[in-house]
Amino acid sequence: MLSDRGQPAAREAIWADDQVAFKARAEFAANGLLRKSPHLSAGAPLPGWQKSTIAATAVLLPVAMLFVFIGHGGLMAVCLAIPFALIVAIRTAALWQLVVPRVSRRSQLPHLATHDLPRYSVLVPLFREAAIAPALVHALKALDYPRDRLEILFITEASDAATRAALIAAQLPSHMRVLTVPAGLPQTKPRALNYALATAIGDFVAVFDAEDVPEPSQLRRAVQMFAQSGPELVCVQARLKACETEGRLLPRQFALEYAALFEAILPALERLGLPIPLGGTSNHFRRSGLIEVGAWDAYNVTEDADLGVRLVRSGKHVAMLDSETLEDAPASAHAWLGQRTRWLKGWMQTYLVHMRDPGQLLADLGLWRFFGVQALLGGMILSALVHPWFYVAVFIKLSLGHPVLPEAGGLWALCCFNLAAGYAVGIMLGLIVAQRSNGRIALVSALLVPVYWLAISAASYRALIDLRRRPFYWEKTPHVAREVTAAPSSP
Repeated sequence: MLSDRGQPAAREAIWADDQVAFKARAEFAANGLLRKSPHLSAGAPLPGWQKSTIAATAVLLPVAMLFVFIGHGGLMAVCLAIPFALIVAIRTAALWQLVVPRVSRRSQLPHLATHDLPRYSVLVPLFREAAIAPALVHALKALDYPRDRLEILFITEASDAATRAALIAAQLPSHMRVLTVPAGLPQTKPRALNYALATAIGDFVAVFDAEDVPEPSQLRRAVQMFAQSGPELVCVQARLKACETEGRLLPRQFALEYAALFEAILPALERLGLPIPLGGTSNHFRRSGLIEVGAWDAYNVTEDADLGVRLVRSGKHVAMLDSETLEDAPASAHAWLGQRTRWLKGWMQTYLVHMRDPGQLLADLGLWRFFGVQALLGGMILSALVHPWFYVAVFIKLSLGHPVLPEAGGLWALCCFNLAAGYAVGIMLGLIVAQRSNGRIALVSALLVPVYWLAISAASYRALIDLRRRPFYWEKTPHVAREVTAAPSSP
């Protein structure tokens, strides 16, 4: 035992050590990837040619469509047709996934005795979520995992006293605790995740959002899948499913989009061996592999999509997990627009970051996966930006009394065919998903896919402006208070 005289000095030394550790965690949270691999972080300045590309895109797209409209600019017509062709290819693969589904992996996973289960850390980043905190705590209490091997960290921002108070009022059990991220920039979800990762004790790490209701067996299934695979499997992504939409149009479309993405598109990408853009929640990581690649990029507002590409570039594997998490659809058009703007801005960030050196990206991924990144990110972004200009051209044709339907073989025909094919495949995919939803999603929602895509196009231009003005701004999606929701059952 220390003498009375030595105790203050000892306490001062411990305090100094704590301060050093605190500063180290804060530095890692904000700048870990930026220091480790600056060329892979959105926090590093873009090359001059990429900055010029961003500024020119909004101007050149309408000019290109005008050239195509008047029958000139063959190269432009081909360039504008490519993104739609890529999207058609991806959705065709998704249709194949639905028609020829894979056998469920659940029965093939090895059984692990409770005493063999590894330590697991669940990270839950929160900001202004006091209203939804009680339902969240209830949902995570239902996780079927031994509490002596589980820690659940509710990560709050320093300025968010209300959420901390709501969590404390929920009387958290011993395996749950509240962690406060120090004030600092950028104030983003990935920065909060990095801060928590530095303190987490689990061999495996999961991420859930404030509105999530995961299947109780999800952690066990993830561990079983990691045990079945080698150390190269670093991440598994569970399915996300939007909750009941109560007949509202926009939430219904969001639910259809989520169903198509997680039940068809992402499984198809996995079967094809292409990079999987992770969802921002319900992803599970082997902690050592996550740290090896630099964890999350605090400056990327879609840290999930970026990490999915970065893992594959590092030679790691990502797979889909046969488990489900319920989520809320955005409650209003304003909430949807803010969320979609952030997603599109983040996808633009991710594409620009990984295309800083196209030759190195090709070397890291190989030709097939390099093509996949162009289709997934490049095709998705460019098609959203180009889409509304087709209707501008149609309006001009009608105003001038010109025929709208194209002549065979013309440049206008190429654009019309690609758009029509994209609509057809998107609607077919939506119809199949809606039909399989047991009435949860109305079939009419599939017919409204083209209208929904135009709304996404509006968000894409907002995202382009935001990328230029405030690239690291995190536009938060508000969540409304709800009753405690039962977790999806585990068959």
